[in-house]
Amino acid sequence: MKRRLFSALVAILALAAALTWAFWPDPVPVDIATVARAPMEVTVAADGVTHIRNRYDVTAPLAGVVSRLPVEVGDRVEAGTTVVAAIRPLEPAFLDARARAQAEAAVEEAKASLQLARAKLAQAQADQAKADSDFARAEALAARGTIPQQTLESADTARTSARAAVDAARSAVDLQQATLDRAQAQLLAPGGTATSACCVEIKAPASGTVLSLPNASARPVQAGETLMSIGSLGDLEVVVDLLSSDAVKVAPGARAHVDRWGGPQPIEARVRQIEPAAFTKVSALGIEEQRVRVRLDILTPPAQRAGLGDNYRVFVRIVVWSGKDVLQVPIGALFQSGGGWAVFRDRDGRAVLTPVTLGHQTDLMAEVTSGLSAGDRVVAFPGARIVTGVRIRALPGG
Repeated sequence: MKRRLFSALVAILALAAALTWAFWPDPVPVDIATVARAPMEVTVAADGVTHIRNRYDVTAPLAGVVSRLPVEVGDRVEAGTTVVAAIRPLEPAFLDARARAQAEAAVEEAKASLQLARAKLAQAQADQAKADSDFARAEALAARGTIPQQTLESADTARTSARAAVDAARSAVDLQQATLDRAQAQLLAPGGTATSACCVEIKAPASGTVLSLPNASARPVQAGETLMSIGSLGDLEVVVDLLSSDAVKVAPGARAHVDRWGGPQPIEARVRQIEPAAFTKVSALGIEEQRVRVRLDILTPPAQRAGLGDNYRVFVRIVVWSGKDVLQVPIGALFQSGGGWAVFRDRDGRAVLTPVTLGHQTDLMAEVTSGLSAGDRVVAFPGARIVTGVRIRALPGG
């Protein structure tokens, strides 16, 4: 009887063990992250645009016709040496019927005046010839004592006056000739003559690269019209429009990292200026935002950022706090519990609820000031099945 009871008890225990094993819950598979010490940076980020700090606009110094520009976008120019433009005089304008009639009448008037001046010149030359002849005769008679000395002096004065009259008549002819030329110039049509005046050459005001050419073709230009822009690609800066709430966290001299510019490594930069006044900008969602313009100097040498040019879009992260040895936990392991933050810590294969105190935070990591130690393993992205005491199993790679 005892042997049968013992056998029955063993069978019952075996059945209970089998049932327990069959219905015992499997460990919950989870991702595991390790709490560790590492450098940490808290940043504010925004899209930015590169700008050449000192940009030179080459403008026309006077009105005229600019020849086709001898440079192209991307060409290298040297200050005071490279000729970047040449301006020649404008062509004369077309005349309407009234203006042309007036100009033709002025030409005829000038011709008549010139003819009159030439006639007076001929008369003056004749008078001079007679005065010269009279003086020669009087001089001969005075030498023989036939006429008094006063008569000789009068002949000499008449000769001098006649010579002066000839000079005045010649000047009058020159004056009327110039008047005729001026009147005829009013009748010049566009393209009718070629001027001997070459042009005004404009040389590069600074060494650098041609950035833009609004129009490279030959064309009339007005004084002050922009012909091209020149700048040095080695003198780049980055301009970022930060939210005003982020801008107050940034200080001049703060370090920054420039990403997404196309190169393999981030570009290092430093905040140079934070503008004191904000401006309103409408976001892509139609929300009005107060933005503050921040300017940064690029520290990375030009050789390590080859290809980066003017008005290129970049992504900027400005450092507002940093630490070299900071205890950190992934943001995905944190959740709210009892009015504070907590994590599930892996202790011998079971999840243990552990309250933590946090410090600085980034998009991926949070500083732990209490509650965890370096090397602790925590559950990343805990789901609804994770509660205190539940068995957990780390997924491969966790």
